[in-house]
Amino acid sequence: MNEKKEKACFICSRNTLDGAYPALILGINAARLGMEAKVFYTFMGINLVRRGGVEKAKFIPPGVMGAVPGMSSLATAMMKKKAEKAHIPSLPELMEMAQLEGVELIACKMTVDMMEIKEEELLDGVPVWTAEDFVRYAKDANLCLFT
Repeated sequence: MNEKKEKACFICSRNTLDGAYPALILGINAARLGMEAKVFYTFMGINLVRRGGVEKAKFIPPGVMGAVPGMSSLATAMMKKKAEKAHIPSLPELMEMAQLEGVELIACKMTVDMMEIKEEELLDGVPVWTAEDFVRYAKDANLCLFT
């Protein structure tokens, strides 16, 4: 008997460390559980699937602290150090791991058009889907999360 593979999808709308990590970690774990996993990047999250974009992700502290000049750079360095100490892969390593595990990274067409992004600016293998394409996939998914 040929069983249909379960599907998982995740939406990433922020290009910050705390926006990027959850979608990738959940996608990797879904793939490791044998699920077909996709991450849909929209709004600022799309910068993560642009060439060089994942390396630019920062951590912006919430509230007033995030508005203090230089605080996001300091907080980013601190968070990266904490991740390293906890043996958590860097964001570029995690993205590569996700792709190797079969997690499909997808760019939102509306965002691509709105931000005037050329397809060659996207990472290799990143397709561009409309919101309708994503919803068609998501409606049949066993798990769909906005991270």
